[in-house]
Amino acid sequence: MATGHYIQRKMGAAGPELHMATDHNRDQSYFLFSTTPEQLGFLRFPLGHLASKAETRALAARHGLVVADKPDSQDICFVPDGNYAAVIEKLRPGAADPGDIVHADGRVLGTHKGLIHYTIGQRRGLGIGGLDEPLYVVRLDTDTRRVIVGPKEMLATRTVPVREINWLGDEPFDARAEWPLAVKVRSTRPPAEAVVRPVSPTEAEVELLTPEEGVSPGQACVFYAPDGTRVFGGGWIWRGY
Repeated sequence: MATGHYIQRKMGAAGPELHMATDHNRDQSYFLFSTTPEQLGFLRFPLGHLASKAETRALAARHGLVVADKPDSQDICFVPDGNYAAVIEKLRPGAADPGDIVHADGRVLGTHKGLIHYTIGQRRGLGIGGLDEPLYVVRLDTDTRRVIVGPKEMLATRTVPVREINWLGDEPFDARAEWPLAVKVRSTRPPAEAVVRPVSPTEAEVELLTPEEGVSPGQACVFYAPDGTRVFGGGWIWRGY
């Protein structure tokens, strides 16, 4: 089966491997880390090796495809109107319920209109102006519907617990005590050096060699070769043990 995703499938010594797209500005490997080895057996990504979107458009025009000049879309295909909050509210009833905005020291600073409107690292639009220090969202407590805010230094994270790991290496994930890899904790950031320590075949503790800001449960943590383009899979960040 062929898809239009910007990612590459290459044959390695142990079988098919997943690699970043040649055009790193279009690379979609962060979103496709959960592609399984079995799926790699029959998937093909004919656009992944192309150097740019311009080359893709030229190829489409040469073959007479009507979408050759179609404008780029930044929306998720199943959210054409861009109303992500409505989709989340439908999938997770209660996510739009109001709650308290609470400082990390316990002070209640205000109220919010639903956790779906906030993200880790957010500073603007909190509705709690007039304070002596700039505050950022440092945690979203879904159990109590609280938005926890604090100073910027609270965003720095070095240890990241990851579970539901899909591993694409040539040997079992838990065959080693640790894997020196590069990881992405957000789609827009470049891979950063890390040590991935398996806890089980599907769980790990990831140590970031340089602390990152805005690491949040529910985001993907994707594993890459430290000095190449190969994708070694990844998993989902959670709160930890």
